Amino acid sequence: MDTRTMLEQVKKGEISIEEAESYFRKAPFEELGYAKLDTHRRVRSGFPEVIFCSGKPDAYLQDIFLKMYEAEGEVFGTRADKAQHALVAKVIPEIQYDEISRILKYEKPDKIRQGGIAVCTAGTADIPVAEEAAQTAEYFGSRVERIYDVGVSGLHRLLSRLEPLQSANCVIAIAGMEGALASVIGGLVDKPVIAVPTSVGYGASMHGLSALLTMINSCANGISVVNIDNGYGAGYIATQINRLAYQNGQ
Repeated sequence: MDTRTMLEQVKKGEISIEEAESYFRKAPFEELGYAKLDTHRRVRSGFPEVIFCSGKPDAYLQDIFLKMYEAEGEVFGTRADKAQHALVAKVIPEIQYDEISRILKYEKPDKIRQGGIAVCTAGTADIPVAEEAAQTAEYFGSRVERIYDVGVSGLHRLLSRLEPLQSANCVIAIAGMEGALASVIGGLVDKPVIAVPTSVGYGASMHGLSALLTMINSCANGISVVNIDNGYGAGYIATQINRLAYQNGQ
């Protein structure tokens, strides 16, 4: 439960002052020995803690998912594999796994999504990173428009989707190869563009380094860049921008 919900329930008489006091006396994290779950992260930043699944020992991963689910009523993990899905499903049967984005999550069914973020890819091979970005933003309460396979080798495809692109509060541009998509979009919109280089490409793409350098050196204005294949980071930042926009009536 977040702080505002707690205080509203006290105001309505649904819970006692003593119960609320007990809640606020709790440590800002839950000690598990091998991990410290940041249960107050939503209070500080407006976003709950998210689980990076890759490399976590099975027993730890299962317990962390269960504890976060019990604390938040929902849970979100990135870079999970099928075996981890099967493991977590033993303690959270309703957990959902998307093989494309490798996201392992359970969301509250009544979640409200607001504002607008456009998530664009240069090619179909970039979609796994795009889905990580899109589903992250959706989990955090953003409305997302997906605009896939609109790379610079066929600009007419991108130009056919200008309306949703220009009406979004923020645009995420995801591309491998030479990474030119972000620069093109940056010249078409008046909103922030978050560029995500991907490791898609042939040898000289150097596993995304070429796209990263292109995006960092873009001559278009209003472009920021996250790390190679970091869809989660892009979705998070885009949600922060989107929240500022719709909270101010955009």
